[in-house]
Amino acid sequence: MKNQNPITFLQEYLLSLKNNIEGQADGVQMIIKKEDIIALKESSAKLLSFCKELNNDEQFVQYSNALVNKDATQKGLYKAEHFFLSDIVVLIESKKELTEKQWFALAYYYDVLRNEKFVDETAINTLNRLAASPDFKQNVQKLLLGSKIAANQDGAQYFVVETLIDTKNAKLDEAKKHFENVCLNVLGSSPEIQTEIKKILDTQQPKQPVNTAISLPPENDTLEKVMAELETLIGLDDVKNDIKELINLLEIQKKRNQEGLQNIDIALHTVFLGPPGTGKTTVARLLSRIFKLLGFLSAGQLYETDREGLIAGYVGQTAIKTDKVVDESIGGVLFIDEAYSLNQNAMGSDYGAEAVNTILKRMEDNRDNLAVVVAGYTEPMQLFIESNPGLRSRFNRYFHFDHFKPKELYAIFEASCKRLDFVLTEDAIDKLQETFELLYEKKDEGFGNARVVRNLFEKCVQNQANRVIEIKVITRDVLRALTEEDIPEPKETVQDVFYFSKEE
Repeated sequence: MKNQNPITFLQEYLLSLKNNIEGQADGVQMIIKKEDIIALKESSAKLLSFCKELNNDEQFVQYSNALVNKDATQKGLYKAEHFFLSDIVVLIESKKELTEKQWFALAYYYDVLRNEKFVDETAINTLNRLAASPDFKQNVQKLLLGSKIAANQDGAQYFVVETLIDTKNAKLDEAKKHFENVCLNVLGSSPEIQTEIKKILDTQQPKQPVNTAISLPPENDTLEKVMAELETLIGLDDVKNDIKELINLLEIQKKRNQEGLQNIDIALHTVFLGPPGTGKTTVARLLSRIFKLLGFLSAGQLYETDREGLIAGYVGQTAIKTDKVVDESIGGVLFIDEAYSLNQNAMGSDYGAEAVNTILKRMEDNRDNLAVVVAGYTEPMQLFIESNPGLRSRFNRYFHFDHFKPKELYAIFEASCKRLDFVLTEDAIDKLQETFELLYEKKDEGFGNARVVRNLFEKCVQNQANRVIEIKVITRDVLRALTEEDIPEPKETVQDVFYFSKEE
């Protein structure tokens, strides 16, 4: 038996079942009991039946295989049985030592999941000789290691559970029960093992796509509070006026509905045009609250994402990933930053178009409880909207965000000082104003506006710390003061922001 493997063992013993005599024979160590085989047979039969259900679930097959294969030609290579077996291997990998009984249970599940072969309990003597074989553990170990599936995505471990979670599949609870039952049959039912299994299943939560954030509206929110926050924003006069006009329209439409009058269809979907750092995300967050308070959205959350949060990188999976993002956005605003990048096809794929088409369909299906806001640089966004008739028809409201003027840039810096208990000296104010004049003069489309101000503020605070640390007596006033010495030279700041060399 030295050159045989466990699957060969079990299959050969299947053929000899009718010749075996039930009961304990002399010299046979009873590692496996009759009731153990019955429990394994019952559990594995139900598991195999469930796997066949999953194999008929196109979404499961597509998504689980995409966790493994980026190559579209390999789609559907693995079945649910393979993934379940891999999940079991991952679970036991952390175990330092398993008993002969546990190795046998693993071989049993391997036989069922890979070959649909069941061993009968009447072969109890033969099975015990098998479990006691000196080569049995090593052979099972070798087979199981070959059954582990490697994921092409970081974090994918338990394929079946993670797939059903990420695709919001109704079969999730049943899959967890099967996984728990297998684990208990293999590892036992001690309180420690049950706690460990529960921890594994409970910690499998839906993974947020990268580059995403969800903002919920505050409790006891009112339209007055939102408008007060809007007014505190520096600059953005045109955007503020656009929002006020939109509110007027929505309030009148609401009153007309209450009176039973006909209304025009109002699209909440909006395009934000302008450079970075001009408050687009902040305004989108306020809009989501406004739409909820006026009764046009049910929840008012803001789901912020970008290309990386929507594109999966392999055929068929972008639609699933995008659908998941939209599901999280229902009742609120889906904010897609740099949306024009969905049209960029640098990798030779068409996954961006898949995301756009998925979003367009969901916008139509959920038009009464979803607002989509797309944002980015003016010219690329205009090209993006014009690239697809569906985008042109659904986005007809545009907010224009302009670069902050020098006085507004200084006001943003000053607001940071007030918020964090810093006081600017007169010389520091003059130096900052000169800096912002130069920055505004040199600005291009990619100028970061408020982001540049934030970075400059952090640098000034660092400079102040380096200066103050040398002072022997550090008072409250010393800690609060930002002096001319703490402000970088204006030309140096311009060089840093626009990547100019010192020679230039």
